[in-house]
Amino acid sequence: MSEKIFDTVIIGGGIGGLMAAYRLRNLAPDMKIAITERGNSLKDRICPAGKEKTCVHCKICSITSGFAGAGAFSDGKFNLGTAYGGTLGEELGDDIANKYIDEVDNVLNKYCTSGIPKVYKSNDELRLKCIQNNLRLLDMNVKHLGTDNNFATMQNLIDAITASGTELFPFYDCTSVSKENDYYILNYINGEVLKAKNIIIATGRSGANFVSDFCKAFNVPMKSNHIDIGVRVEMKDIIWREFSSKIYEPKILYKTKTFEDRCRMFCFNQGGLVSAENNHGIITANGHSFAQSEKKTDNCNFAILSSIRFTEPFNQPTEYAENISRLANMIGNGNVIVQRFGDLIRGRRTNDHRLGQNTVVPTLKATAGDISLVLPHRILSNIIETIYALDKVAPGTANDDTLLYGCESKYYSIRPVFKNNKFELIDNVYIIGDGSGICRGLSQSGAMGIYVADCIVGDN
Repeated sequence: MSEKIFDTVIIGGGIGGLMAAYRLRNLAPDMKIAITERGNSLKDRICPAGKEKTCVHCKICSITSGFAGAGAFSDGKFNLGTAYGGTLGEELGDDIANKYIDEVDNVLNKYCTSGIPKVYKSNDELRLKCIQNNLRLLDMNVKHLGTDNNFATMQNLIDAITASGTELFPFYDCTSVSKENDYYILNYINGEVLKAKNIIIATGRSGANFVSDFCKAFNVPMKSNHIDIGVRVEMKDIIWREFSSKIYEPKILYKTKTFEDRCRMFCFNQGGLVSAENNHGIITANGHSFAQSEKKTDNCNFAILSSIRFTEPFNQPTEYAENISRLANMIGNGNVIVQRFGDLIRGRRTNDHRLGQNTVVPTLKATAGDISLVLPHRILSNIIETIYALDKVAPGTANDDTLLYGCESKYYSIRPVFKNNKFELIDNVYIIGDGSGICRGLSQSGAMGIYVADCIVGDN
């Protein structure tokens, strides 16, 4: 066992943690900084699923964990505003939040070697089309790097951070934090111990349990947040091309008529692939796309999620969502389930024969099955109703051959009560990114990292 002393230790090497380290080094060149990450270095993050296109259940998932975070293998969408992707605008005010989002954009432009990525502008025509069909298009400027360019940009940023003297520690999974005089003691599962004057918690959604344990240990109040449960939808790319050619990512909200619940379509991937993620042994669906045309497929994919806000006395929303996903894995024999929309409507299980005859060829090797055996009636009804609503603006969405992968879940249940507007939990301990309950995207997570770095140095 060894003990190392730092001015600031950042727990988590996603974009929030990287941006915080980058800013701290620029503002305080002599500061001793470390980033610890439970996963691998970015260049060594390799998903072994390979040609089989299916998850092999690694102990630490290279897709969701490692330097550059879960966003490393995303399709590199950066929202240039506060309309969606989190509530940073509500916390700081839109002017300040947008200022920091712009600074994230400037850093990315500096380290993107493939040229300035394309920016997709908002579109009034498509917004009107949605309004006329009881849908709400959340539209703002979006910069798209693509999975390949995003990966390279993150690696360039990491190389710059390392060259500046910041120490990066892969496979450092922080288990607990304690206080000793003026220092915090960070204990890691590999037996290492680090000491720090300042801590930035940047663990992402997968670090919800760590955040919860920290808050309990230091008596930081927490409040329940909402969760989103649903499916990843895949169909022919041409069906949504009117939208994707103009705004790149259609994010659409729908209020269901049956239950008056909010459903949202998000994470749209033009010419993309459906992927599997291992979240602590739970296999869930996701999707990504590439900027390079030769890597694109004939399909597009996106998520449809039903939002749920639980009320007292229930206080375990994350566990609820995880158990639904575990049930899907049980029925899918340890894998994600895929079902044809036509089979779901007809009340029958999709089998390998029907899947083999499908005009939409699945890009993920999932288990043919029946998601109605997994999703609760209310959530499933919301998803079906939303698909029919989306079919009005993009005819073909509700085709029989549309594929539904289950489950896809987003957890936002841990929401610490901040000590101040610096996102400080206790003295000199800050929290940023998705794990804070504030962010749901790369831009706002990165903006939080830069903002908190300014707070530590004293510029805020």
